[in-house]
Amino acid sequence: MRFQIAATAVGIWMSLSVAQAQDLGSRPEFIEPDLSSVELGQLLFYDPILSGNRNISCATCHHPKLGTSDGLSLGIGEGGVGLGGNRKLTQENKPEQRIPRNSPAMWNLGALEFTTFFHDGRLETDTSQPNGIRTPLGTHMRPGFKSALAAQAMFPVLSPDEMAGHYSENEVSKAVRLGLLTQEGGAWDLIAARVAAIPEYQRRFDDIAPGEDITFTAIANVIADFIAFEWRADNSLFDRAMRGEDALHDQAQLGMELFYGKAGCSTCHSGWFQTDHGFHSIAMPQIGPGKTARFENHVRDDGRLRVTGDKDDAFAFRTPSLRNVTLTAPYGHSGAYTRLEDVVRHHLDPVSALRNYAIEMADLPEFDGAEDQKALLDPRHVEAIAASNDLAPINLSEGEVDAILSFLGTLEDPSVRLGVPQSVPSGLPLDQ
Repeated sequence: MRFQIAATAVGIWMSLSVAQAQDLGSRPEFIEPDLSSVELGQLLFYDPILSGNRNISCATCHHPKLGTSDGLSLGIGEGGVGLGGNRKLTQENKPEQRIPRNSPAMWNLGALEFTTFFHDGRLETDTSQPNGIRTPLGTHMRPGFKSALAAQAMFPVLSPDEMAGHYSENEVSKAVRLGLLTQEGGAWDLIAARVAAIPEYQRRFDDIAPGEDITFTAIANVIADFIAFEWRADNSLFDRAMRGEDALHDQAQLGMELFYGKAGCSTCHSGWFQTDHGFHSIAMPQIGPGKTARFENHVRDDGRLRVTGDKDDAFAFRTPSLRNVTLTAPYGHSGAYTRLEDVVRHHLDPVSALRNYAIEMADLPEFDGAEDQKALLDPRHVEAIAASNDLAPINLSEGEVDAILSFLGTLEDPSVRLGVPQSVPSGLPLDQ
């Protein structure tokens, strides 16, 4: 009898799951790349050959061991050594500043719905543009990128703080300083020439596109294929429950009901991947150097405003997907919160959380001379962030917060397919 009741309860729950799935919209569609392209992209993703000083790869800041991020609130690119929490400054070549924004995770970027990239959305699919992609390079953007995902993957190599290197210390950083980026003989061409000079890369590209030159766009396209293949995460407990194949435990079910109901989380974190792909201000604390041009003397990060010029977009940032959110700490565009519970609680009363924020809630590697709290100590700046907030306060009990955290755990699917290669064709050391 107890078995029959339990079976009936599971059947009702599965029916509810299927009904809930209808509210999430159509099932995601994914890029389905060719495996040869994926395997080539894997090698390039982990190969430091793409960085100016041949010492940093894409994986340095997007490593599977760290949830496809770097495990830090604000990372260290050029001028650092080590991975994640072990990354330290190199005394002989210190960077000028921390990387100003938290390294975003890479889960499910091969899903076709992901068309906007970076925290401020400065690179996105846009059919009104000549190449179908709007980027900070504008009319200087090269054709040949087969997706916005491919295009965004190749912008970090142009950043002195991330991968290019400091001014005048290598041929790539020199080109970047002179503004020679996409032009013939510019930074992208210099990097492509390095790759083309390695016989194994030449052979692998010939296998994919016989007789064609190894261009920077070709490199970007295979890296995008790898990202799309490697970090597809759509078989979590949540997915299985929505498909009627499994059931959430009671605590997680309560959390889901709160998430999609009383707590209002799904207002922004909607759809299968818990994102509306939009931009919102939730009064997230600003720490670190801010997002500034070299000639600017402030520590603000104006968010979407820097892209659109619309004052209503001040301090608005892209809604992140919550897939594998349990693995991708710290959280927020500035990585202000190391603990998932803390960032969930921030959403309950963002303005109060902003005003009471303590930088100890972040995870910042030691950096001599960094003024990480400068923005927090400026009352006018804090109040400007507070005034931009879109979220009304909400009251949840301790048990309800715990339930939401339990539900977020059901979004975990740390699927890694190829993993980290043993070596790369350049022979350079890998971040392990």
